[in-house]
Amino acid sequence: MGRIHSLLIISFLTMMSAAQAQEAVPGEYLVKFKMTSAAPGLAQQKISGKMALKASFPSMGLYHVSLKQDASAQEGYESLKNDPDVEFIEPNFILRKEEIDGDLVKPESLDSLIAAGSVSASAATYSQSSAPTQVADSWSKVSSLSASGKIIVAVIDTGLYKAHRVFQPVANGGTGALWVNTREIPNNGIDDDNNGYIDDVNGWNFVNNTANFNDDDKNGHGTHVSGIVVGAGLNIFATTLDESKIEIMPLKFLSASGTGSTSDAIKAIYYAVYNGARVINNSWGGSSYSRSLHDALTYAYNYHVFIASAAGNYNSDNDNAATPMYPANYDVPSNMSVASTSSYDVRSSFSNFGLTKVHIGSPGEWIRSSVPGSSTDPSPYAYMSGTSMATPFVSGMAALALRESPQLSGYQLKNLILDSANPVNGLTAYVSSGSRINSLNLIQTAQAAKNTTASYQPSYKPTYLAERSPA
Repeated sequence: MGRIHSLLIISFLTMMSAAQAQEAVPGEYLVKFKMTSAAPGLAQQKISGKMALKASFPSMGLYHVSLKQDASAQEGYESLKNDPDVEFIEPNFILRKEEIDGDLVKPESLDSLIAAGSVSASAATYSQSSAPTQVADSWSKVSSLSASGKIIVAVIDTGLYKAHRVFQPVANGGTGALWVNTREIPNNGIDDDNNGYIDDVNGWNFVNNTANFNDDDKNGHGTHVSGIVVGAGLNIFATTLDESKIEIMPLKFLSASGTGSTSDAIKAIYYAVYNGARVINNSWGGSSYSRSLHDALTYAYNYHVFIASAAGNYNSDNDNAATPMYPANYDVPSNMSVASTSSYDVRSSFSNFGLTKVHIGSPGEWIRSSVPGSSTDPSPYAYMSGTSMATPFVSGMAALALRESPQLSGYQLKNLILDSANPVNGLTAYVSSGSRINSLNLIQTAQAAKNTTASYQPSYKPTYLAERSPA
């Protein structure tokens, strides 16, 4: 099993390693102004002449800027760093996708999978994992679409191949799982909802700043992750697909080359919160700490959003200060760090762990899900493994639980997931709860929590780690 696990540490998105943590987009920075003086006019005044403003997050007092590429660049940086109105300035760190043996991802057609008996065509059967999570048992308990509607899950990743049957409209034989921005009129070239994005009908591509969020990753990481989220509520291999009770908001922030930036990740988080996502899925991470990203997740917390973050695929201890993993390690109270488990309820050999920093286990080995297709087969499926696969199962179940008790805050939901999980011996020494998520228990616990005080959560103010300087 050790060799199999080593081959399957794939499709996990990661920042630079600790030794490379200083690598950043040349000349770009994230500047946080103190909230008492974060008026846009003042920020513009401070920035003017020193750098160009690329993006702003007024609610966070945060600004994405680029310095002039000349001899005055260092002077401009030092000027802002020492400005009494500036809380911090940090480089716009580069994020990368790390993949091992990616060629093992072999797309297969639905017909061939059904013929081989690899999956079930029955709408009542769960086929993505054989772990005893009682997924199918929970489906008969969840509220109907007419009773509870749908919950939006923002998948911040490599994008989405929306032509796959899993994400097609119900009228086209799909699940209807793709989020629709009803405030935006398609293809009219106008920002109808005044959110800063033109024709963002289903999501956004923050890499190229367009509405085309197509998943151009060679293995379709974002499409695979999204299929796991949807699959928490229905069999994505069924001959006749049920309608999804979850909506996927695809937010692309990593390019085909596997690189992205902290600023784009923050933009995606900001967009998700502003546009109504109740759950954010982060199947990526790395060892570089960013105060700006910490602030962005705090912003999501303040809007009661539940956050699921992958613990990492390095078989390392996230509690160790020398081997942290972010965003999983941020102590934002609604942020849940997820480890990967096998079908036998033991920690996957590749999965990171931590009795303080990692909260729960979830199936992440040999998970079959949707991947981008072609003209000959627009809807194939493939296996992948990693905490990237364990995390979206938690996100999907979190969304289903919110349908039962929509008044819950992300913080309350996190505790609900922990309280309803199954204690397993294989996790006792590895995650704080010692447990693996259980779908049936979670849905029933959520239903019993309908009268819980709405949106309770403790106040939270980030405790920042030491500031990083530019390379």
